[in-house]
This record gives sequence, C-alpha cells and structure tokens, in this order.
Amino acid sequence: MKCSFFAGKTIIHKIMMKSDMSYCRKTAVEQVISDFLFHCQYEKNLNEKTIYAYRSDLYMFKRYIHELYPSVVFEQVSKDMLKTYLQHISTYKPKTVKRKLASLKALFNYYDFEHDDFLNPFRKLRIRFKEPYVLPTVMTCNEVKEILKYLYKLRADNPDTGDYAYKAQTRDIAVVELLFATGIRVSELCELSCDAVDLKQATIKVFGKGSKERVIQICSVEVLKILRQYQRLFAPSECFFINRLGNRLSSQSVRLLIKRCREETGIGKKITPHTFRHTFATLLLEEDVDIKYIQNLLGHSSITTTQIYTHVNMNKQKKILSSKHPRKKMEMEE
Repeated sequence: MKCSFFAGKTIIHKIMMKSDMSYCRKTAVEQVISDFLFHCQYEKNLNEKTIYAYRSDLYMFKRYIHELYPSVVFEQVSKDMLKTYLQHISTYKPKTVKRKLASLKALFNYYDFEHDDFLNPFRKLRIRFKEPYVLPTVMTCNEVKEILKYLYKLRADNPDTGDYAYKAQTRDIAVVELLFATGIRVSELCELSCDAVDLKQATIKVFGKGSKERVIQICSVEVLKILRQYQRLFAPSECFFINRLGNRLSSQSVRLLIKRCREETGIGKKITPHTFRHTFATLLLEEDVDIKYIQNLLGHSSITTTQIYTHVNMNKQKKILSSKHPRKKMEMEE
C-alpha cells in the first residue's frame, strides 16, 4: 500500500512538471470558469438554465481537480488529469456524463479561442461516448382525456368560485390544457409573460432554447375558454401563470401537479410535463401532419431531434404495415 501511494504521488508530480514546462501563463481554474460564465451570460446571451448547468458542472470539476492537485492552474490541466476526472464521473447516468463532458469541453474551447498559445488537452483526447437510445414515453388520447376529466371533475365538486381551491383547480386545468394544446416545454410555460399571451388573437409567443422566438396558435375553443377563466380569477400582471403569492409558477409545481394526476387516474406509466410534449408531436404525426411543421411548433433547431417521434409512432406504423406491406398482394395456394 505504501509503495502504491508513493507511485501515485510520483505520477501526479510528473504530470505537474510536464504541464508546467509546456506553458508559462498561470491562471486560476476558478478565474477561467468565472470568465467563461460571464462570456456565456453577457456575450452569448445563453438562458439561465444553461448557465446554471455550466456553473454546476464546472465547479464540480474545479473541486475534484483541486483535491488531487491543490496547486494546479488552468494551463497545467492535462489529458491525463481529464481522463482521471472522466473515470470519476463515469458512475453517473450516461446523459449526465455526456452533459458534464460537454460543459468541460466548452470551457476549454473557450480558453483555446481566447489564447492562441494555449495547448488544449481536449485536442489529444479521443472520447467515444454512446448514450443509450431510449424512446420517449407518450400517452394515448384516452389517457390525456382521463387526466382532463379528473381535473374538471375536481373543480366541479367545488363550485365556490371565491374559494382559492377553485381558483387553483382552474389554473391546473389551464396548465394541462396548454401543455397538450401547444407542446411547449414546462420551462417555456412557466416563463410565459402576460404580454406573450394574446387571447384575442388566440396566440402565445414562446421563447425557447437559445432565446429563439416562435408563435403558436391556440385553436381549441375549450382551451381558450379555460385560459380566460384563469385570467379573470388570478388577474396576473407580469408572469402569466402565478401561485397564491403572486409569484411565477415554478416548474416543480407543474411536475407535482402531473404526478398527482397520474396517481389519481391510475395511469400505469411515468408521466411528466414533457410527456405532453412527446404526446403532442406523436399524435400530430399520426394525423399525417408534415414533420417540418411539427419541428417548427416544437422549436427544434434540427429536424433530427423531431424525427425521434417517427420511431415512437406505433399506431401509424401498424396502419402502414397492415395496409401497404407487399405481403398482402401475395396469394399462397394451400
């Protein structure tokens, strides 16, 4: 054990010496992270959620690297150090590892761009990371109907319009109806401003990932009706969906609402707010809506992302194979 300890120390010392000899600038890891986050927020104008993820991932890397190499500066971080860190985070879920790796790569690429003489260790690092392919969960029309029936009945059992419970139930119906009617992300729903919701024109203006703007039409009379009822009861002034204190409704509150709906209706699959988005896209595909229109409605920058729903669309697949497969034209003599 003693020999192993000193051998490890020797390896670390060699890594440090090699890195120190190859570079003269010495910048604290924390300073580079701080500069990068500033760049993301004020120069690239990334949204809060992305910056939060970057900050979380990069400070985790900083803590780990300083535990092993207390005096290391950013320019001394080598390929071997990165490999050690990747082994450390390999116990996380593949999707999490992929994100943490992307955050780290973005940091080093940023510093590489800012300093021509920087030797980016990621250039010498070959990582082939394959994330398991998992099809998204979707609901049937009947399952969506069951959830809506449960929410409307809950409100009907409490007809006192002056009671906060009635108001909250109206808001819950409006939230679920809008998720299903538009396919927007839960973050987009919670960040809707009053100015972005035009019930006269029956449209909502959504700011998606990368602050990309899109306008979605609300074509259901029932959805417009419940949104107007919610608006009269809560009278929001800034954020459209608000809680009892008048603050913006949180994504977690919506997730808890959907969880309660699943439990109360007995739907035997995991359902989240994002499931409504998957369902929205899949059911539109079943109705032969062009995938490019669905891409625009969902706010996907690449149609490749939208194409996952072509794999989920089992009803459509069954219809095609049962009616179009050439085997139907083959008559066999018995």
